[in-house]
Amino acid sequence: MSKKYNINDLHDLNVRLTSLRVDYKIQETMLKDDVKVYVKQFTPGNLIKRYATPSAFLKVDDKLNISSKLMSLVLPVLMNSTLFRGSGFITKTLVGLATSKMGKTLDAEHLSAIFNSVTGLFKKKKKEKSPAFADYGIPPDSETY
Repeated sequence: MSKKYNINDLHDLNVRLTSLRVDYKIQETMLKDDVKVYVKQFTPGNLIKRYATPSAFLKVDDKLNISSKLMSLVLPVLMNSTLFRGSGFITKTLVGLATSKMGKTLDAEHLSAIFNSVTGLFKKKKKEKSPAFADYGIPPDSETY
C-alpha cells in the first residue's frame, strides 16, 4: 500500500519532508500526553483514592463479606484476651464459639452503626440559644419605641 504524492522537484520533496516531521512531532506530543494520563491512573495515590473509599469497601464487603469473616476471627481473641483473661479452658472455648457465631452476623453496616452509636454517646449535644433581644434597627430614643 503505497501512497502517491505529487512530488515533481526538490522543493516539493522538502515541503513534504517538513510536513511529515511536523506530523511526527505532533503525534509524539499527543502520545506522550496520553501515556502520562494513562500512567497517572495507576499511581498508588490515585488507586487508593479510587478504591479505598467507604462506599467501595461496602460494595466489596457485600460480595465477599470480609468484615464478618474478620470479626469472627478477631472477636473471640479480643474477648478472651481482655474480659475472660483469667478464666479456664472451657469458659474460653464457649466464649470463643459464641463470639465467633456473633462475629459472623456482623457486617460492615452493623459495624458502622455500632461505631456511630458509640461515638454519639461521647459527643456533646449543642444547646440551642434563644434570642434575648431582637434588634430591628429602631433606636431607643425614637418616638416609635
